[in-house]
Amino acid sequence: MKLNYYKDTDSLYIDLSEKGSVESKEISEGVVLDYDEAGNLVGIDIDNASKKVQLKELILNRLPSDVRTVAA
Repeated sequence: MKLNYYKDTDSLYIDLSEKGSVESKEISEGVVLDYDEAGNLVGIDIDNASKKVQLKELILNRLPSDVRTVAA
């Protein structure tokens, strides 16, 4: 999983899979879910993210594998 924040557009993309998206559905204003060809959720796109998500802090709890940190 990857979290990508784009300051110039104030959007947050949460990459849940390496698979590409073939279908997108807006579930609320500015929140779009991306699905692969099998209908699996592969990503979440959030517009105006700074108004919808607390971006200043990220807490990871009880993940089943190692966490790799890459500073931007």
